[in-house]
This record gives sequence, C-alpha cells and structure tokens, in this order.
Amino acid sequence: MAAPEQRLTLQSTVEIPHSRGTILRPRIGFGVYQSPPDICKKSCLEALRCGYRAIDTAQFYENEKEVGEAVRESGILRSEVFITTKLLLPEGSVEKTLERCWRSVREIGLGYVDLFLIHTPSSGPEGRREMWLALENLLEEGGTRAIGVSNYGVKHLEEMKSYATFPPVANQIECHVLCQQRPIVEYCRKNAIQVEAYCPLVRGTLMKNPTILGIAARHSTATPSQILIRWCLQHGFIPLPKSDNPQRIRENAGAYSFELDASDMKLLDSMDLGVDGALVPQNTDCP
Repeated sequence: MAAPEQRLTLQSTVEIPHSRGTILRPRIGFGVYQSPPDICKKSCLEALRCGYRAIDTAQFYENEKEVGEAVRESGILRSEVFITTKLLLPEGSVEKTLERCWRSVREIGLGYVDLFLIHTPSSGPEGRREMWLALENLLEEGGTRAIGVSNYGVKHLEEMKSYATFPPVANQIECHVLCQQRPIVEYCRKNAIQVEAYCPLVRGTLMKNPTILGIAARHSTATPSQILIRWCLQHGFIPLPKSDNPQRIRENAGAYSFELDASDMKLLDSMDLGVDGALVPQNTDCP
C-alpha cells in the first residue's frame, strides 16, 4: 500500500528523510498524553480547526482510535495531517511486534501513520533491537512513512548503528527551558535526527515566572505559553504542546506571530537546570 505524498499548507514545515526521499512534517504537533478518549477526540477536532496538522499519540495513551476518528470527522484530507504514534513494548519476536504495530495502524484507521516511534529504551538491548527491526518491516510494508525513537540517549542511538538499516529520523525527548538536554540534542543535530520536544510548556509551572512574564511583556501580543513554544521553534525543535482547554489550544497555535531576539533567547537558555529540571523520569541512561 503506497502512501500518498503530503500537500501541507502550513505556516512552517520541516523535511525529514524517507526511504523514498523526503517528506514534510509540521513544525508544531499536538500532544494527547493523559487525554481521556472522549475528551481526546474533542481536543483533536479543536486543534485541527485551529490549524494544527500534526497529532502525537501512543499505544500507552490508549487514545489512538479517537485520534483517527477526529481526523476523519474533521474533513481534512488524510494527506494533510501528520500522525505519530509509539510502540510501547516488544512482544517476544520481530513478527509479533510487527503485528502489534499493525494493530495500532488499524486502530487509528487512517491507512498508515506518518511516524512510528519506539516509546522508551527501557526494554534493554535485545528488546530495542526487536522493536526497531519490526518498525523497519512496517516501513517497508507501507504501514508508516518514517520511523524513530523516543527518550533515547546517545548510547542507545550509537547501539542502533550495529543493526539499523534505516537510521531514526526523530528522537522525542522531554525538552524545555528548564531541561534543555544539551548533550543528546547536540548528538541528534550532528546525526541528522530531528528533536521533538515533549512537555514544552513545563506543564504550566512557568506561567507566572518573572523571566517568562518579562519576555512576554516585551512582545505585547505574546503569552507565556507562546514564549515557551517559540523558544523551541527557534532552537529547531518540534514542540508538542498538550491541552484539553479549547482556549489554550487556540493560544498555543499562535507562536508564529512574533520572534524572540538574541537577548530573549539568551535569558531563556540560562534557565536550564539539566536533569534537575525534568518533569518525568529520564530513560536516556537506562541499560
């Protein structure tokens, strides 16, 4: 089954490698972690109405079906929406894990997904290898257009070189002003791996931060959330803001109306706390 080429009409896209060339993907995605199925569908429909053209789900989130339903009900062409999902665990063999991947594709119900990631490196070297080989098979069979990883550290990405026919096109990691993940970001840049930033809004904990408020005040129409998203964009990351509040969904889509200057970026860069700024346990160093 050949997937059609995308015709994205967006304010900003980025090219990522594909087994048959390159494909476009939006520079901002909509996250649905911890969004219950019924609410997830409504939130996705609102996000699509606001101009989002990328949605990030996962097997672990248990809302893949609702993401697919929202895309179908939106009336937007399938080729104009970029869908990412994630494989949680190996199933004991490449064949069984491949079938688990296809189950997600069927659950979403859009024919194929655009990007399929390994969710975590925590299953160990053999589990990681099994999952990657399954994703490579899924890629060749047309179930996905690109494959990548999530929460991988440098050693996990280096390990892949011993068995990967297709290198990962993306690494989705927690990345925001308090947890800037500089070593893995630098590695990904040197190896043409796109960094996707989850928790870019630091789960709302910085909405009253004096530094963020001060920068927002200098950009009269910008909100703290937009400042944090814009910081990600100007570093070349793909931010994945998440909200189930329609007003905030619309607000988060507005990060293209201004640009941070060098002094703004320097201030935000100085907020980095390293791993101490992380909101979730980091798997980048797991065996």
